Amino acid sequence: MYCATFSIVAFDSETNSWGVAVASKFLAVGAYVPYAQAEAGAIATQAQVHINYGASGLARLRDGMSAHDVLHYLVAGDSSSENRQVGIVDRVGGSVSHTGHRCLPWAGGVTGQGFAIQGNVLSGPHVIAAMYDAFVASSRSFANRLLAALAAGDLAGGDRRGKQSAAILIVQAGAGYGGNNDRWLDLRVDDSQHPIPKLAQLVTLHDLYFGKSTAPDKLPLSGSVLTELQELLRAQGYVPHAPSNTYDAETAQALRAFTGTENLEERIDLEDALIDKPALEYLRSKFSIPPTLS
Repeated sequence: MYCATFSIVAFDSETNSWGVAVASKFLAVGAYVPYAQAEAGAIATQAQVHINYGASGLARLRDGMSAHDVLHYLVAGDSSSENRQVGIVDRVGGSVSHTGHRCLPWAGGVTGQGFAIQGNVLSGPHVIAAMYDAFVASSRSFANRLLAALAAGDLAGGDRRGKQSAAILIVQAGAGYGGNNDRWLDLRVDDSQHPIPKLAQLVTLHDLYFGKSTAPDKLPLSGSVLTELQELLRAQGYVPHAPSNTYDAETAQALRAFTGTENLEERIDLEDALIDKPALEYLRSKFSIPPTLS
């Protein structure tokens, strides 16, 4: 299995997160290339993919080995290592990228503190350069920095065979749904003519449903906001009467059912009577509600 691919593997010290973003003219690239584990590191295995590079490499990163030592371990026991390409970041952001001399051209990579960028069967070295520039220049969230690198590589020519799939994986201790695992972001576009823009749309949706608002963006369920939501609940059949502008048990129960239907339960706090501003803005847009909040 040969996976012509461009990818970035990175560590974000601000959020203590590790991630991989990847794109390829290959079906479901996210099923084969990205591996990551919180407090251990991240790996992208590509070109002539060796799946065990992911699992075995993570096990050694978890034991505290550096990215360079893990790479040495992986290639030393692999008679086909010159057909492989791999990028690794360890738990402290140490990075390494390996491109075997038998990888199909153009193939190569670049590393910096906290990241490794690599690709094979690319339009040229300018793809890697564009990814590097976009990643280091971005000041947005970790996910969007990874996406910026992918988008820049794509714009620069990307996989010279074309486009088909893309994926992003970000791990952080306790950041998974319900706090029970480390999978903060695990999104894939398996078969599309425009996989990277589609992946960006999925990341935006993920942020809407699972993002965390700071205190200034948490709105009390009172006043005009409450009236607005109660009118929406009435219009959608969750309550039978006009707004009372009172946050009572009936309103809380109706909001629980409504926001659960809209997948916004992570964006509303019924106990403390708060709703995240992005969730309210989304509801206004979806249901064409005239905003009453200044």
